[in-house]
Amino acid sequence: MSQNRRLIVGISGSSAPQLALTMLHTLKEVEDIEVHLVVSKGAEKSIAYEIGITRKEVEALGDVVYDPEDLGAAISSGSFKTMGMVVIPCSMRTLAAIASGYTPDLLTRTADVCLKERRKLIMVTRETPLSLIHIRNMETVTLAGATILPPVPAFYHHPQSIDDLLKQTVGKVLDQFEIEHKLFKRWEGKGLK
Repeated sequence: MSQNRRLIVGISGSSAPQLALTMLHTLKEVEDIEVHLVVSKGAEKSIAYEIGITRKEVEALGDVVYDPEDLGAAISSGSFKTMGMVVIPCSMRTLAAIASGYTPDLLTRTADVCLKERRKLIMVTRETPLSLIHIRNMETVTLAGATILPPVPAFYHHPQSIDDLLKQTVGKVLDQFEIEHKLFKRWEGKGLK
């Protein structure tokens, strides 16, 4: 596998792990992407509560899976080349850790590596409403090179289900990595006045 086709997917302990599952199922259909997956301990709880499946079922969707406590893993080093990382969903706790440079686990360490190596870091932040602390943490990681991509539903593609909304967010993430997809109908303009 080309080092330039390795994509790290981090799942943190936020609500909406369905976003991560949609991402992983979509990436399974992309032949030349190798998914390096890290599922936090908090994510394991969210997945069990909101989806009713096990950590192992989620990890089966990754090509390479890491223990969230293994700070010696390949993805914890800048010398391990990747396309970058998406944290999907990204809890405010994870955002705060990354914004402060506090990296006690593999997910936050790997995000920190992406920032220091100037690789893409896409953070699908999940919280509403936002406090000033959340906003300042988003500003900090944005200034450091990350992209904040909250799962804000769009309706121009006329979604018919929650699945359509999940796919639209995942499609926006894939766009950031220039990965082709057909997850939603793109806006082509309607000449609205």
